[in-house]
Amino acid sequence: MTEVWGIILRIQGLSFNIWLWLVMSFLPLLMAESVRAEVKQNEQTVITRIKRLSEIERPATNANGLLSQSSTPQATPSSEIVQVTAVKANPTAKGVEVILQTTKGEQLQITNRSAGNSFIADIPNAQLRLPSGEAFTFRSDKPLAGITEITVINFDANTIRVTVIGEASSPTVELFDSDEGLIFGLTTAASTAQQPPTPQVKQPANQTQPQQPSAQGDQPIELVVTGEQDGYSVPDASTATRTDTPMRDIPQSIQVVPQQVLKDQQVIRASEALRNVSGVQRSYPGGGGNDRYTIRGFDQPVNLRDGFRDSNTGLVETANLERIEVLKGPASVLYGNVDPGGVINFVTKQPLENPFYAFGVQAGSFGLVRPTLDISDPLNPERTLLYRLNAVYEHGGYFRDFDQEVERFFVSPVLSWKIGSRTNLTLEYEHVYDQRPFDRGLVAIGRGVADIPYDRVLGERDDSTTITEDRVGYRLEHGFSEDWKLRSRFRFSAIHGNYPEVEPGELNEQTGELSRTWSDGYTDLKEYLLQNDLVGKFSTGSVKHTLLFGVDLVRTIYGGDFGSSPAPNINIFNPVYGTVPRPNRDQLAFSFAFQNETNSFGIFLQDQVALTDNLKLLLGGRFDLVDQKSTSEQQDDAFTPRVGIVYQPIQPISLYASFSQSFQPNSGNRADGSLLEPERGTQYEAGIKGEFLNNSLTATLAAYEITKSNVPTPDPNYPESSGFVIPIGEQRSRGIELDIAGKILPGWNVIASYAYTDAKITQSNDGQQGNQLFNVPFNAASLWTTYELQTGNWKGLGFGLGLFYVGDRQGDLANDFKVSSYLRTDASIFYRRNSWKLGLNFKNLFNIDYIEVGQNRTFIAPGAPFTVVGSLSVEF
Repeated sequence: MTEVWGIILRIQGLSFNIWLWLVMSFLPLLMAESVRAEVKQNEQTVITRIKRLSEIERPATNANGLLSQSSTPQATPSSEIVQVTAVKANPTAKGVEVILQTTKGEQLQITNRSAGNSFIADIPNAQLRLPSGEAFTFRSDKPLAGITEITVINFDANTIRVTVIGEASSPTVELFDSDEGLIFGLTTAASTAQQPPTPQVKQPANQTQPQQPSAQGDQPIELVVTGEQDGYSVPDASTATRTDTPMRDIPQSIQVVPQQVLKDQQVIRASEALRNVSGVQRSYPGGGGNDRYTIRGFDQPVNLRDGFRDSNTGLVETANLERIEVLKGPASVLYGNVDPGGVINFVTKQPLENPFYAFGVQAGSFGLVRPTLDISDPLNPERTLLYRLNAVYEHGGYFRDFDQEVERFFVSPVLSWKIGSRTNLTLEYEHVYDQRPFDRGLVAIGRGVADIPYDRVLGERDDSTTITEDRVGYRLEHGFSEDWKLRSRFRFSAIHGNYPEVEPGELNEQTGELSRTWSDGYTDLKEYLLQNDLVGKFSTGSVKHTLLFGVDLVRTIYGGDFGSSPAPNINIFNPVYGTVPRPNRDQLAFSFAFQNETNSFGIFLQDQVALTDNLKLLLGGRFDLVDQKSTSEQQDDAFTPRVGIVYQPIQPISLYASFSQSFQPNSGNRADGSLLEPERGTQYEAGIKGEFLNNSLTATLAAYEITKSNVPTPDPNYPESSGFVIPIGEQRSRGIELDIAGKILPGWNVIASYAYTDAKITQSNDGQQGNQLFNVPFNAASLWTTYELQTGNWKGLGFGLGLFYVGDRQGDLANDFKVSSYLRTDASIFYRRNSWKLGLNFKNLFNIDYIEVGQNRTFIAPGAPFTVVGSLSVEF
């Protein structure tokens, strides 16, 4: 099977220009297919079951922990704007009906979402008009027990917005289409317990008075849910712009792994979730305790957490993750010194206005036990003081043959205080204790990986690493008006690690003898981050702007002390452990202490410009000052711009192109002891984004080229062993990426990706020019899909299937050995019943041997064998 996939996907012989030609050739077909799909959709009558929105949605939060605000909905392809001539609020036996009177109700297209206790529906091809032609606003205060307010407004020139605010929860909503118009049937738990009062409606004097409902016998039609937390398709993301922006309006590739995917795949490690994103591979796993990734061929030593830089790349806890956002390409314009491949933003859960309690436990192969807790509740009757608490304990689950077990504890309390109507303060804290085996993995022999069992340990079986992490910070946001707000954020991180372990050395490939070194030491990382920005919306004539101006400060202090001594050799084919006792740290012969300090200051400006409804620009620039102190001191400055354009010829399709740059300080030294000037990255990207099946399925097709310059390469005037370097190296990556996510049919979800990546060294002094970058496959693809029965006695029963393909990769920069391709198969079966869910996931179903990361000849991380993980959870 692996060979078949390899033949199908082996397209690296095609040039980049041919790929670009293919992209542009398929563009007319994609546009035509979108038009046909819309025409077909308008010709059909959809009759489905009624959905209780409170059961399928929870408040979506952005990277800043605030409720995501819907952006201006996109107008439908039709040039006709439907006129709604009156709005009524009529009491019924069960609740209240809101009627939008129009003779063209069948042409209205509804998208909706839930935010806290509110139900929000947008109709993007309609306008409220009185017979005189003037616009108006409809409002009804406390029309029903359990509902605080109903409003119907002209949200913009092409959109009507209906908002229903519940007292304790989002109402149950039924949608009817009748000759009178479009009818929203509203009921609440409180209204079903008592007869609803007559609505007190504030209307213009000439507004039509309420009449009896006329649609009691009509069939309900499905409400199209967009952007719900439980779906596979997420329409908005904040990582690319630091504002909540529809992804279709961003001129850069960005993908989101939502919480529902994390749940369905029973993700414990972030690397499992990122298999679903094109162009992302795990890199440099350390001793098994790192979450560090290669994006578009370039290693990224920095992740983001809620939009904040996080220099610690230790294992990311997934128990409190809302979603994972991956921005492809240079991101220095917003985040400073980062590599040009992209950034990964881990977005955490935030407090909810309604009580929420979730308990779960996972258990499985290799002794895994992992109970989790997630609770949120208001602390006062006014619901201005909210908290959320996530906690997890993890034991076991590691497949390699160590004596050590994984022991992990995580707790994260979050407190949110609504100080005023426009001022919010959030306090956050995280604590992690993690102990696990320290594992350098396997070794290479000849041109491949040594033929030994993949669970065999080549260090000592009691090698371990212990890490403690503490993070504390605040987020303060104040709105001066509806259009202008100021945000301030601070975070302090302290990470300490201990590493008593054995490092591999040289391998005698004839005898299998591997030299080794005792090593014992610690590292300390302290990081201070302060971020302030101002966001404003305004217009210059017909042109709309979203302006972002910000300043951030980062101070990172990283140090440690290590000792080492020769250790006994081990035979990789016949290992014998514990031949001599492990020495204490003070008994080691050699010691090495270090401390590095980096201080950076950045100022940036960004303008999102809507020239028209279908033509948008993104303009931004940033200036940075970086001061590095280690064995020497150096100051650098850099300016990084970004320019992008988005054109939407029809509503579901976005065509985009962008230019962006990045910078990353160098750590190499010249012969005179000075540090090198920063590495620079430049990217050109073009692509197509599409929304299909009534916006429930999204796709992104991107083509890019990234050049990274000022890469350290050996100084030819000195021996390579001297370590002196000069900044004339260059690396280049170019490729094609396709990502698809969303709902195909009710109950049928999918997330899939494909990446072709050609990443190589284009200039070097060490004979490696022309070599491929390590651990970067030419071809990689993924598919994960689930189906859940929607009706019948077995309603709630679901199945999942996953295929993850990774092609051949070079094992190191010298390209002197390869890591073989693999196709891994996953599967799942689950059952949901009311608030309960029972799941069983099978990972690496066919128990294949595969390599996850190839770093160098003595640092090769194998993937896990066949693994079973079961789960039981309840939410209420």
